[in-house]
Amino acid sequence: MDIAGLFGLQGRRAFVTGASGVLGAHFARVLHGAGALVALAARRADATAALAAELGAGAVCVPLDVTDAASVPAAFDAAEAALGGPCDVIVNNAGIAVTKPFLQQGIEDWDAVLDVNLRGCFLVGQEGARRLAAAKQPGSIINIASVLGERIIPGVAGYTAAKAGLLHLTRHMAVELARFGVRVNAIAPGYVATDINRDYFASEPGQAMIKRIPQRRLGSPDDLTGPLLLLASAAGAHMTGATITVDGGHSVNPL
Repeated sequence: MDIAGLFGLQGRRAFVTGASGVLGAHFARVLHGAGALVALAARRADATAALAAELGAGAVCVPLDVTDAASVPAAFDAAEAALGGPCDVIVNNAGIAVTKPFLQQGIEDWDAVLDVNLRGCFLVGQEGARRLAAAKQPGSIINIASVLGERIIPGVAGYTAAKAGLLHLTRHMAVELARFGVRVNAIAPGYVATDINRDYFASEPGQAMIKRIPQRRLGSPDDLTGPLLLLASAAGAHMTGATITVDGGHSVNPL
């Protein structure tokens, strides 16, 4: 059995949203390293330009605002033109959080988080799937969810609601898109240090939360490499509608 070939992505074209962030950049590096051509899609052009320069040949920058419905097809058009065809690995990674007590959350806070974390995944997933179906080409959509889609912590009502919705959207997409050969799965990371939460985990409450994780540590982007490659490659050919939880045991820890 050719294990390397099973997990390899030679000849594949990947589209990664939120590629300017910690996790998005990691996902892009992994997919590119496995042989895929990669479109780095994000609003922060300076960060994606630096990443494209780091990766070299086979990586291109694509301007994208997932909250702008017109921006999504334009980004796919640019990716297809640069990479030579439809993107058949789509990583829905763009995400934001607003941290405020529930009674202080404004409608603008709610809308901002839901627009990026749920509506944006719908727009990107639908556009990518439409193109694959039209081309009669199989593919894999990977939605980056969170353990907070099934558990909660105070202060992030919009984020937990969006991630819960994304988990169910993943299942729904998997059922409807299976006949087109498009697989849809989710990765639900636990707590990974990113720009969104770094200050919190340096605080006393954040350190106390880390102690409640059975493995007693935060996750790292490297912990998500294996699940990403499994879902993107032929190794996960019979997986659709699944969620892979990567959280050090936190979500199964007794309350």
